[in-house]
Amino acid sequence: MNGKVIVVDHEKCTGCRQCEMVCSVFHTGASNPARSRIKVVKWENVGLYLPTTCMNCEKPFCVEVCPTKACHKDVEHQRVLIDKDKCIGCKTCIIACPFGAPLFDSVERVSIKCDYCDGDPQCVYFCEMKAVYYAEADRAGLKRKRETATKLSELMQRSV
Repeated sequence: MNGKVIVVDHEKCTGCRQCEMVCSVFHTGASNPARSRIKVVKWENVGLYLPTTCMNCEKPFCVEVCPTKACHKDVEHQRVLIDKDKCIGCKTCIIACPFGAPLFDSVERVSIKCDYCDGDPQCVYFCEMKAVYYAEADRAGLKRKRETATKLSELMQRSV
């Protein structure tokens, strides 16, 4: 696997949502967490906060279901991207993603997802707790990403 990935250490996250704010400012010019590409899922009753972003799956369902191919895999950097000029706002990628990574931007009327800020992820730089970090994919390891996904899955099952 080439390139870098955003890795989350849910044990360090305090739920401040600074990552959401800087993401929205970087991408839209305004502080509007609703338009952020990273989301902090909160379980206040257990004191758990989990920043979530795209897992850049090896075989992403979002890519497979996109009718316009706006959602596509950047093979060189091993990440999934959404071309907003091709996106028709049908939300099939949102429905297909098991991690809830693509989101709908109600202002631009297109799906959006983490694009690593073109290789300079702002959430990483502004996270004072270092709960999100950017690492070589081989060093970050699939294990760490799967641990986060498993924790999210367990919490969601308990919430139902």
